[in-house]
Amino acid sequence: MKTILNSYQLNLTIQRLTHQLIENKVDFKHTTFVGIQPRGILLSDKIIENIRSIYPNEKLQYGKLDITFYRDDIRKELHVPNQTDIPFSLEGKKVVLIDDVLYTGRTIRAALDALLDFGRPEKVELCVLIDRRFSRQLPIQPDYCGKPIDSIISQKVKVQWDKGEVVLY
Repeated sequence: MKTILNSYQLNLTIQRLTHQLIENKVDFKHTTFVGIQPRGILLSDKIIENIRSIYPNEKLQYGKLDITFYRDDIRKELHVPNQTDIPFSLEGKKVVLIDDVLYTGRTIRAALDALLDFGRPEKVELCVLIDRRFSRQLPIQPDYCGKPIDSIISQKVKVQWDKGEVVLY
């Protein structure tokens, strides 16, 4: 087991992602943030909390997306669904999709399919904490990345929020 980000580095990386999003989203009126259930929510909650601490009077549109029934492996594995909470339309909006680890790209493909149920966004950007960049099965790349890593297929990346670290094992 190898620590990729310790607690200090993890907090610093989330702060950096927050500031990158702020720099690129001068107008939050046409931007929505959507965390992918379940693990992307922990990252998106922290990013939204950081943005709200910097812009306390800004009304952010923030939703949570469950992709369980949009996955292409639904027949192979039993997945426990989470709840989707997007109480606004995505029609014509800029959407920042947030997840913890980008691996094959299949989760993001499912999320893109699920997003269309809430309207057709003008643009979708992807924000991830960890990018396992050489394991992609689909042509999906992050717009915002906390840390790119190189790993082999037998390795796993785990964000341990309770310990405040990211490990490779």
